[in-house]
Amino acid sequence: MRSTTAPAVALAASSQEGKRVRIATRSGRTVLISPDTASLVDVTEASQGRFSPDPREVYDAWDEFAGWAADASIDFAADGVPVVLDELGPPSPDPRQVFAIGLNYRDHADESGLGYPDSPTVFTKWTGSFAGPGGELVLPAATVDWEAELVVVIGRRAERVAAADAWSYIAGLTVGQDYSERALQLSGPAPQFSLGKSYPGFAPQGPWLVTPDEFGDPDNLVIECRINGETMQKSATDRLIFSVPSLVEQLSSVLPLTPGDVIFTGTPAGVGGTRKPPRFLKAGDVVETTIERIGALRQVCVDPH
Repeated sequence: MRSTTAPAVALAASSQEGKRVRIATRSGRTVLISPDTASLVDVTEASQGRFSPDPREVYDAWDEFAGWAADASIDFAADGVPVVLDELGPPSPDPRQVFAIGLNYRDHADESGLGYPDSPTVFTKWTGSFAGPGGELVLPAATVDWEAELVVVIGRRAERVAAADAWSYIAGLTVGQDYSERALQLSGPAPQFSLGKSYPGFAPQGPWLVTPDEFGDPDNLVIECRINGETMQKSATDRLIFSVPSLVEQLSSVLPLTPGDVIFTGTPAGVGGTRKPPRFLKAGDVVETTIERIGALRQVCVDPH
């Protein structure tokens, strides 16, 4: 199912003044998007072959690429093609590593009746769950929950990085959903967090990557999730227990973070599983997830085909 209104929703959420571009993927290739013209250009074509279309190779050359993208003279109106939300993929579709952080908002810990953790709770979402910012979400069970998240993409190898330096290692930020099948997630003698959160389509991201320099305060962004127009989650990233710089510091103290790696930073209060009675997604629900100055995701829930 394709919505003709979805692209306008995303672009309206992220438009800014001045010459700005966004990094995204389309058909597995890296593209640049202009919010001013709602159009995109292929990076390899625009750079005359200087950069590979492969997103991983772009992140491996991030400093060079970011410098070129900031200065490139691109006529999006003449050379671009229209942005269609459902045609975009996740900004980093093939990361070497994916990290996800549990119980990382104070308000979510409070609604769950749990204390604040002393160190990040880390699991993963396998890349088979990755999806772009629009399209259908197939519901494999009756207990699928929503979790709006800020997602970080690493731009430089980070090993034992101090929090004070962490932003210089980050390529940018995007919007994510950590959809979760709660019955599987909480089953067994040991919970199956990673498995219960990795069904196909359970990790949509996008609509594009925004570089840290475009935010007045990248540590304080409003995040919101709406279902059928009703606000389910609304918070801000300054309520994270472990901020983005703190996560980079603590993760990189254990193992190197590599270019293109993806970090799901946690979800705020308002998930369905903590409601009384619990509320889960059903066919026909429309889930819209937004983060200020970045953009929006939009999934339409469907039963298995």
